[in-house]
Amino acid sequence: MRVGWGVDVHRFGGRGPTLLAGVVVDAERGVEGTSDADVLAHAVGDALLGAAALGDLGMHFPASDPQMEGADSMELLRRIAAMVGSAGFRVSSIDATVIAQRVTVSPYRRSIRERLAAALGVEISAVSVKATTTDGLGMVGRDEGLAATAVAVLEPAGD
Repeated sequence: MRVGWGVDVHRFGGRGPTLLAGVVVDAERGVEGTSDADVLAHAVGDALLGAAALGDLGMHFPASDPQMEGADSMELLRRIAAMVGSAGFRVSSIDATVIAQRVTVSPYRRSIRERLAAALGVEISAVSVKATTTDGLGMVGRDEGLAATAVAVLEPAGD
């Protein structure tokens, strides 16, 4: 079994919408980033890459690559899942936390879990998505941006 951890943070300021696993959670505000700046997809992708010892998101999808401008983070996540499979692993479970002051996850939780599960080729029961605030502390607490963390557990594909 292999375990990886991922984290991503983006500042609000881009054109809307704000996406979590490709699900619109704030239609008005957007986040700044080279791709669609989906913090949850990025954190899960980094966790998967870390667990498989395949580097990180920036190594495989560098911001300096013009093709990354506006890229669909869920498509990148599907590509990462394929890379993890090619390295001999399968996803056992994902546990992710969105950290935001005003963006609400609960109305979208099921859709977010479904989108992540589909991208990773796992059952929805293997994907947990939670949310928390920072109780007004720091850049997230001032509602200047949002963050996400994720833990990925991988198993050898042959088991």
